[in-house]
Amino acid sequence: MKLEIPQRLRTTVTLAEIPDGVAGIRATLALMVKLAQLGKVNFAVRNKALGLVRGLAQKDYFSEVKAIHEYVRDSIRYVRDIEGVETVAAPDKTLLSLQGDCDDKSLLVAALLLSIGHPVRFVAVGDSPNNFVHVLPETKIALKWWPVETTEPVPVGWYPQGYPYRMVYTI
Repeated sequence: MKLEIPQRLRTTVTLAEIPDGVAGIRATLALMVKLAQLGKVNFAVRNKALGLVRGLAQKDYFSEVKAIHEYVRDSIRYVRDIEGVETVAAPDKTLLSLQGDCDDKSLLVAALLLSIGHPVRFVAVGDSPNNFVHVLPETKIALKWWPVETTEPVPVGWYPQGYPYRMVYTI
C-alpha cells in the first residue's frame, strides 16, 4: 500500500483548515493514522524503537510496550499547541524536538510501536458526544487493548477518568 502524503505533511502539520467539532476530531485522527503509517518506516523512528527494546527478552511484548511508553512519557516534554491553532508533528520531528502535546506524543508512541510490529489505534476521549478533549494510543497485546497514556506520570494500562465518550481509529 503506497501512501501519497504531500511534502508539507511530512514535517510539522498545521491544521488551520480542519473544521471545528467532531468533524475536526475525525479529520485530525485520520491524518494521525497517515502520519503514523509513514512514521513506522522512518529510519530514525525504527532505530529509536530498536534501541529502546534492545536489552529485553525476546517476545516480551509487554516489556517492549512499557519501554516505549516510559521513554515517551518521561523524555518527551508535554507542551501545548499554539493558542487557537491545532498542530500535529510527524513522529520523527517530535523525536528531534523532544516536545509535543497529546497528539504528538500519541503519534510518536504509535510509530515506535508499529515499527516493531505492535498493532496500534488512536482513541479520542471526551466528556460528551460533541466534546473530545484528549487523544491517546492503545496497543493490543494478546487479546487485550492497553491504553498507553504519556501525558501523565502513569503506567501502561491507565485510562483517563471522566471521559465516557470515545472515538477510535485503528491504524
